[in-house]
Amino acid sequence: MASGATRYRLSCSLPGHELDVRGLVCCLYPPGAFVSVSRDRTTRLWAPDSPNRGFTEMHCMSGHSNFVSCVCIIPSSDMYPHGLIATGGNDHNICIFSLDSPVPLYILKGHKNTVCSLSSGKFGTLLSGSWDTTAKVWLNDKCMMTLQGHTAAVWAVKILPEQGLMLTGSADRTIKLWKAGRCERTFSGHEDCVRGLAILSETEFLSCANDASIRRWQITGECLEVYYGHTNYIYSISVFPNCKDFVTTAEDRSLRIWKHGECAQTIRLPAQSIWCCCVLDNGDIVVGASDGIIRVFTESEDRTASAEEIKAFEKELSQATIDSKTGDLGDINAEQLPGREHLNEPGKYFSVSSSKNATIFCSCSTKTPYTPPFSDPYVDLFCFVCTGGGRYVPSSSVSSNTLPTADPFTGAGRYVPGSSSLGTTVAGVDPFTGNSAYRSAASKTVNIYFPKKEAVTFDQANPTQILGKLKELNGTAPEEKKLTEDDLILLEKILSLICNSSSEKPTAQQLQILWKAINWPEDIVFPALDILRLSIKHPSVNENFCNEKEGAQLSSHLINLLNPKGKPANQLLALRTFCNCFVGQAGQKLMMSQRESLMSHAIELKSGSNKNIHIALATLTLNYSVCFHKDHNIEGKAQCLSVISTILEVVQDLEATFRLLVALGTLISDDSNAVQLAKSLGVDAQIKKYASVSEPAKVSECCRLILNLL
Repeated sequence: MASGATRYRLSCSLPGHELDVRGLVCCLYPPGAFVSVSRDRTTRLWAPDSPNRGFTEMHCMSGHSNFVSCVCIIPSSDMYPHGLIATGGNDHNICIFSLDSPVPLYILKGHKNTVCSLSSGKFGTLLSGSWDTTAKVWLNDKCMMTLQGHTAAVWAVKILPEQGLMLTGSADRTIKLWKAGRCERTFSGHEDCVRGLAILSETEFLSCANDASIRRWQITGECLEVYYGHTNYIYSISVFPNCKDFVTTAEDRSLRIWKHGECAQTIRLPAQSIWCCCVLDNGDIVVGASDGIIRVFTESEDRTASAEEIKAFEKELSQATIDSKTGDLGDINAEQLPGREHLNEPGKYFSVSSSKNATIFCSCSTKTPYTPPFSDPYVDLFCFVCTGGGRYVPSSSVSSNTLPTADPFTGAGRYVPGSSSLGTTVAGVDPFTGNSAYRSAASKTVNIYFPKKEAVTFDQANPTQILGKLKELNGTAPEEKKLTEDDLILLEKILSLICNSSSEKPTAQQLQILWKAINWPEDIVFPALDILRLSIKHPSVNENFCNEKEGAQLSSHLINLLNPKGKPANQLLALRTFCNCFVGQAGQKLMMSQRESLMSHAIELKSGSNKNIHIALATLTLNYSVCFHKDHNIEGKAQCLSVISTILEVVQDLEATFRLLVALGTLISDDSNAVQLAKSLGVDAQIKKYASVSEPAKVSECCRLILNLL
């Protein structure tokens, strides 16, 4: 403990809630106010009585059908200059309140279990964490995206100052960093549930956990420091304004104040679970606990409670001393528990009295969870629990199938919820980038780039070379896969009528042979895929291959070819085929139904160096953007924005960049929600560098038009 430092003392105690106070957050208005939420299902706004001391309950809000577990403030906007209050509850819902109504403005539904953590960002975005193992990103009343990757409850969430970066902490003992909806990094180190997160700067953050430790991390993945002091689960952590000092609350009945990396002060409270805390702008600390009382602590002499109030608090604290017989075991009588002789028996409860005020208890799965250094299991257990100067030490290395210990919040087991070397020549120019492309000599005030209204396709080909390669590789095909001379003639006819824009329809026999060819082994299938890529634009082929009966089989086959370990030629042609599917109604419907699976597989190809694959990937994203612009599908737009942001980080080719910019412009055109979402993901910061590209001019011109919208 730091010596000579100013000490925090009680400022005031605020009764009002009838059950546990589960969440606290500083409020934008009125100045110096804060909001609390409770298991009594209410949300309360507390305003300062005067500049010196005391708070008054200004507003009580209700909207949840079960206990409320978390709260955050959504920043002010033109419509709501005082901001909004967001609360999450055990009813799986998020309620959004204004400061002038006791009922919610609206309710966000989507989580499948308790919403236990909330964090707000710029431009109205909201991040929620739930026992359903997911986090969700919301914009106004819409769910923009779901962050999936944790294997247990998401207890903590935070949006980092740098736009687009988000953190989630979970009962699976990990923390994940998300960029534009994708997991960029997983932080491992905690030995039990991660319960709280706090932001120190754009590059550093803190975490606290059920392992009784606090960790300071860099977003690059390095754990810079581990702090110990608490002796039980740490539930919340909050940072002082404009510095890196912080406060924590825990199941050990204490609030701890950390300065310069050391525990400078420990304040005991007369309640078992100290669930939450927040630090006000004046440096005062607000604490919520399981006794339903909110307490405020201050360094200021002017705001310190009267001598009578402090005496009453100390008396209450002395009366809350842990009983030596029952400790914190509720109705369990320690005297009736088995004695030392049972320590050698697996699966039994045992107790060790270490002092008059504490009872240490544990349940063994075999005997003792370590290799005993002593012969007496009583001494072994005592030393094991007290390792580390008396701080809580989790029960050895917990394996993934170890039953979690009891969570005092639920009263039972802690919730763990459940290029292209194709052999073919692509001749001519791409109509999207060729002679008809925009030239800098044209008027720069006219936006000819977006919103794009029609799908972009890959049309150019050399039929002679495609057929030549097909015949060559047919000789190496397995006997059961080989095409006969008649089969090859049929494929030649289908390719001819497609390339010559004939009004003739391919026959069922021709399509059957084409399907047989695209199922060749992966090392020889690419010329057949090239024929499919061209053919799928034909209305009858599009309908035949993409209809409800056959479409799932086609998409599954092509998605398998997107395997990052597969052949680049197949990856490229599969992507181009998907792009060309969009020209037909059946193909477009198929692409929309397969969107999540297709995009999640396709984006895995971003890390390669093949520029043609990057162009095809950008074109696929653009074609989805065209569809979402037409039907105003905000969730689809959110996925596309995430994909665009992710690909822009790695792509080098300017043609691929241009198509991504057109996709971005198409998504945000005439849609203020999409504009807000793009800004919250930090896309504007990503694309600024393209505004100075000189050649091709279309890149910088398109970029500047988008920046004007953002």
